[in-house]
Amino acid sequence: MELSPSVHVDTFCRDRLPPFEQWPELRFDLPELRYPPRLNCADVLLDRTVARLGPDRRCLVTFDETWTYGELLRNANRVAQVLTEDLGVVPGNRVLLRGPNNPWLVACWFGVLKAGAVAVTTMSLLRAHELSTLIAIGRPVVALCDHRYADELAGAEAPALTTLTYGADTPDDLISRCAGKSGEFETVDTAADDVALIAFTSGTTGRPKATLHFHRDVPANSDTFSRHVLKPTADDLFAGTPPLGFTFGLGGLVVFPLHVGAATLLLERATPEELAGIVAEYGVTVLFTAPTAYRAIMAGGLGDRLLGLRRCVSAGEALPAETWHEVHDGTGIRLIDGIGATEMLHVFVSASDDDIRPGSTGRAVPGYQAAVLGVDGLPVADGLPGQLAVKGPTGCRYLDDDRQGVYVRDGWNHTGDTYIRDADGYFWYQARSDDMIVSSGYNIAGPEVELALAQHPDVAECGVVGAPDERRGTVVKAYVVLRPGVSADEATAKKLQEYVKQAIAPYKYPRIVEFVDALPRTSNGKLRRGELRAWSKSVPPTAAPAGTAGTAGTAGTAGSGITAGSEVTEVNEGRVQ
Repeated sequence: MELSPSVHVDTFCRDRLPPFEQWPELRFDLPELRYPPRLNCADVLLDRTVARLGPDRRCLVTFDETWTYGELLRNANRVAQVLTEDLGVVPGNRVLLRGPNNPWLVACWFGVLKAGAVAVTTMSLLRAHELSTLIAIGRPVVALCDHRYADELAGAEAPALTTLTYGADTPDDLISRCAGKSGEFETVDTAADDVALIAFTSGTTGRPKATLHFHRDVPANSDTFSRHVLKPTADDLFAGTPPLGFTFGLGGLVVFPLHVGAATLLLERATPEELAGIVAEYGVTVLFTAPTAYRAIMAGGLGDRLLGLRRCVSAGEALPAETWHEVHDGTGIRLIDGIGATEMLHVFVSASDDDIRPGSTGRAVPGYQAAVLGVDGLPVADGLPGQLAVKGPTGCRYLDDDRQGVYVRDGWNHTGDTYIRDADGYFWYQARSDDMIVSSGYNIAGPEVELALAQHPDVAECGVVGAPDERRGTVVKAYVVLRPGVSADEATAKKLQEYVKQAIAPYKYPRIVEFVDALPRTSNGKLRRGELRAWSKSVPPTAAPAGTAGTAGTAGTAGSGITAGSEVTEVNEGRVQ
């Protein structure tokens, strides 16, 4: 394998790509994926769209303003001018971006790419110590930060980082500097395989992993999932809740709409109930959010607010068949499920329209190849569980990280998800591979138990993992947040256990139920299963007597741990054993 000549003056990223022998097999089977050797994704998404459709189409919409494509192009060019003329940024330098979803964050992203620099996207809710870790890995030289999120960045360990805020209306603010620029900038002629983007995994345990994505990777996700499954038009208005610091949000709210000349409504925050109202008020036609939001909208009787939607994408967690049917029965909308990964940049298994089978994630997106592999790395028979693996035009490239060899093996990207493929090529999610609980010889998927338990009216939320057990090796353990007013006692635990036994195979019920005040989650809302597994291997620091709710104010402190079932239940030192 040979890379194209790079335009990068700062070769930090290219120097830290994994060895070629550790790369996944890249496939460019579709005609639209055969990109030229020189390509800048900002030019593909923005400049060419303006040239094709004109500068006056609406592009970025907020509650307060609307930017046209021409305005975004000029502001992106101005950001590139500030970076290169004022701050001395050269191609290959990393520029950290920090802020909520708004037009200036989008302009910053495009400006960085136009300058030939590498955009380092981060979640706006990260704390100083988390930012310190990301900065140490990616070594950005400049940060462009919404002024409302500058304090945590200022507290990070980053002595060599130059920070420029925006939105504060001060003379040295990025927006003020942009006002003095012409808005004319010649986009740097990057190689298609120059690094454009560093995206971090959520880092649920241990050190975060930095994924490196080339300029060609950005349109590749649009030319696969968006083009063949989503099928947007220039008349669509996109909206959604995922942050742009998350590749799911970056693709769904920037890359996909701008590639076809559509508009996107940027929301800094919105509850599910508010989101439903916004969809109706603004005429949103394409929506990206998580299954929990769709469930909340339907539970609130707000399904009628979604009737103007043409496409609804659900991702971030598995979409239960029950949720799919609830939305479809109430609105006629066929939710599009999908699985993606930061390592792959976006969705690679999905389905839409009549191809949808509720409960299934879908089939391999055109341009990708997916398989279910056994521990020997060979495909398992249809109907049997194994690890999902994928190949396509994008793939995992960690920045200088020994874990590359874990994710990529024999040319396949191993996503860490356990799936079953049926005879028609549909993939059915079972669990994260490390969420599969083996108890007394039974394979039990933690998310399946969670889904059953979450249906009980007393349960606000729950997480299920395996816990060590001398007799069975591992038992199913549920961490449960109860709704207000429900007693965290043995009677409630037994009630929940019996409920699960009736909902799914009885051997899957949680033999231990522990009540907690909150579940640990990442900055983008994902359940920290690794932390739950750590809890399950140790006695909580505080335990309340059975019959009382947990009194701790932080996630991880238990209310009561209850073991029930066919065994004798004993109470020992205030903790039901």
